[in-house]
Amino acid sequence: MSKHSSRERPDVIAAQKVLAEVWPGGVRKSSVELLKALHVLTRDGGLNLDSRRKLKQVLHLVQLLRPSLDALLAERPETIVADLGTGKSYLGFLLYDLVVGPAGHGSLVGVDVRADLVERSQALAKACGFDRMSFVAGGIADTALPGGRADMVTALHACDTATDDAIRFALRHQAKVVALIPCCQAEVASLLEGAKPAPIDQLWRHPMHRREFGAHATNVLRALVLEAQGYKVRVTEFTGLEHSLKNELILATRHQQGNALARRKLDQLVEQLGVRPGLLDVMDAVA
Repeated sequence: MSKHSSRERPDVIAAQKVLAEVWPGGVRKSSVELLKALHVLTRDGGLNLDSRRKLKQVLHLVQLLRPSLDALLAERPETIVADLGTGKSYLGFLLYDLVVGPAGHGSLVGVDVRADLVERSQALAKACGFDRMSFVAGGIADTALPGGRADMVTALHACDTATDDAIRFALRHQAKVVALIPCCQAEVASLLEGAKPAPIDQLWRHPMHRREFGAHATNVLRALVLEAQGYKVRVTEFTGLEHSLKNELILATRHQQGNALARRKLDQLVEQLGVRPGLLDVMDAVA
């Protein structure tokens, strides 16, 4: 007898076959319906190359975040995950479908400035029976969750300083875990263009080098800010360059309230660069 029930719909059987190589564990029919609603799968259960690439990226990120999220859910049953700048909320829905939902406790809140996307995501969550998943329409900088707490904060491809807003959000909500995949860092490059001469300014004299160095320096500063705030930080690739050029994952877990050594290193680097990006306001608040 076939491993697929004779009563199983052809589109579900097709989806289970194409997902077998990428989906962790067995593919539930409910997961197939979710992926179709997200337009990752076609109506007949197919998966085109672009959708396959996107799905592999998000699933890999889910697996990278899973150990931290599993630990939070085990430690605190009422764990709250805040997914910021959700867009169509691929990450949020897969985190819920694969981790939060099966755990039987914990909740996930998506935040996005676009009310239409929030409305659609809320409707999809309801249709899927994801009763511990909700969405808020608002900017990252202006949103505060009820109770003022979030245990894990994620921000996938939050553009330019929106990633800094995500860090501020995480600090305001006393997040234990912060996961960031930055995108399009332009602020520091712009500041360097008008900066006074510095001992190391040859690193960014040419516009192309300034863009690249500025993006790199931005993420170095972000990691140091998190370390100075008491987080243990790991920076790694979350996917291969063949899938996305925006593949730097900053994963931070809070172990203490502050780190004086990291603060000194941060101050030294800022002095050498000769510029002060806006994110440093979080350090001024604890000076």
